[in-house]
Amino acid sequence: MVSLFKPYPSPPATGYWGPQTSTIDWCEENYVVSTYIAEAVNTTTNAIFVGIAAYAIHNAVVQKHEVRFILTALGFALVGIGSWLFHMTLQYEYQLLDELPMIYATCIPTWAVFSYNRNKRDTVLLGIYIFLGASILTAVYLYFKDPTIHQAGYAVLNAMVLIRSMVLIVTKIEDAEARRNMWRTVYTGILTFLSGYGLWMIDIHFCQSLRAARRSVGMPLGFLLEGHGWWHILTGLGVYYYLVFLEYLRVCLMGRDKDYDYIWSKGVFPHVDLKKNATEKKAK
Repeated sequence: MVSLFKPYPSPPATGYWGPQTSTIDWCEENYVVSTYIAEAVNTTTNAIFVGIAAYAIHNAVVQKHEVRFILTALGFALVGIGSWLFHMTLQYEYQLLDELPMIYATCIPTWAVFSYNRNKRDTVLLGIYIFLGASILTAVYLYFKDPTIHQAGYAVLNAMVLIRSMVLIVTKIEDAEARRNMWRTVYTGILTFLSGYGLWMIDIHFCQSLRAARRSVGMPLGFLLEGHGWWHILTGLGVYYYLVFLEYLRVCLMGRDKDYDYIWSKGVFPHVDLKKNATEKKAK
């Protein structure tokens, strides 16, 4: 009887892309699946970022959301492409293409939520300050090459957006149903993101045990024990909730919520659709 599971081979000394130059190497064993891909699971799971970004761009165009949401989705697509190249090669230049767009993509919603109810001059100044902040963070990170600097900066930016958004829900959103939908989306996104983060931390702190477990079950079942791959998947879903929440918050703040319906497809995936489009979807 042919086994469904293939034993993990011994990692080669180097693969197609040559010696690692990135400042980080993850728990997935390098080049054990293919000599052309350093980390196969960590590489391919980035497809979720590109897929979600493509859907978000399409949805923003069809539902007539603002350009800022297209730009944010494009930023996350670039993160997915950069992360794909980084995990595929473990080269430093592609590590930067993974990490730095995470900061830049988050700058757009940072500007969006903090510019609400400001005059044109203050809005422009805020954009300049955010640009200067991102530039300084980039320069510091490139100088010290310490991933902790990037991770801390990214965490602070997202915390600022989240806290400011929560304040806007409490102080500016009066419709009870709209608030319920927003809080549900926020909590779902946070839970999804934290679940991915938890699996990533397990991957880091119990790497040797996980590698032994993967080798004991073989491929492809061992792929399910790749915590950083799950981080990509769950973070990608968290980004989806994040984008939909920001879209709905924006239409409500701009007084356009009467033109939109908030739909939970299959009770799990939210959409902010123009009423005409939403009615047509419900009729199908």
